[in-house]
Amino acid sequence: MAKDMGVAERGSFTTKDYHDPPPAPLIDLEELTKWSFFRAIIAEFMATLLFLYITVLTVIGYKSQIDVAHQGDQCGGVGILGIAWAFGGMIFVLVYCTAGISGGHINPAVTFGLFLARKVSLTRALAY
Repeated sequence: MAKDMGVAERGSFTTKDYHDPPPAPLIDLEELTKWSFFRAIIAEFMATLLFLYITVLTVIGYKSQIDVAHQGDQCGGVGILGIAWAFGGMIFVLVYCTAGISGGHINPAVTFGLFLARKVSLTRALAY
């Protein structure tokens, strides 16, 4: 509160320069009739599928490369750091690609958090 008064005294901005969107309705069945809703579901499905596929393959590849029983090299493979880079890189690329279509949630915990903050409806949260 004191910060707001200090800004107003200096003659600068007295209010924020953006407006929060209104809360999403709890159940929005009208979304089921829009193509953008289904396009967002497809984008989230593909992003989650690619994320799991690439990252699990990275872990499997690391495990098979260091398996000494099958002539693997203990120092071979991408290592733990490579697995971390695969996870981080995939999240970065997939969120960048799907943010404009569906919001780039990918993780159900993100969708649940946005639902609790009333940024997405229950219909969209369950579909994601």
